[in-house]
Amino acid sequence: MSTMTLFILIGILAGLSVPTQAGINSQLGLWTESPVIAATISFAVGTLTLVIYTFATRIPLPAIASVGSHPWWVWTGGAFGAFFVTATIILVPKLGATTMVATILAGQMLASLTLDHFGWLGYPLHPISLGRIAGVVLVCGGVWLIKTY
Repeated sequence: MSTMTLFILIGILAGLSVPTQAGINSQLGLWTESPVIAATISFAVGTLTLVIYTFATRIPLPAIASVGSHPWWVWTGGAFGAFFVTATIILVPKLGATTMVATILAGQMLASLTLDHFGWLGYPLHPISLGRIAGVVLVCGGVWLIKTY
């Protein structure tokens, strides 16, 4: 199996996990009666899982002294993750899995197009082109079709 094939499979598995995790967390939100508490529990379980994995595989921790050598915004990823998980908990019962994933995908495509074009956050430069814009427009059209029909 080529490295690219492996990466594509990982991407597909990650994609499969989005509606699955959202559905699980939505049920957790029903039980807790709060999307924020449900997201907190989800992140606590995820954090515990990662801590156990890190120690079990003996991944070395970075040096504390290197903290200042990176931009301040590298610490904001968890906040984006918290927003994402909480948003999916809120959206699942309102939109259903397909529309939720389609709207999230549309937002991801718009952000990705911008990040690639400007090379922000360390992304390699991939200028906006008519083909890329058409792809995003088609995704957004797909969102409309999924929600309408």
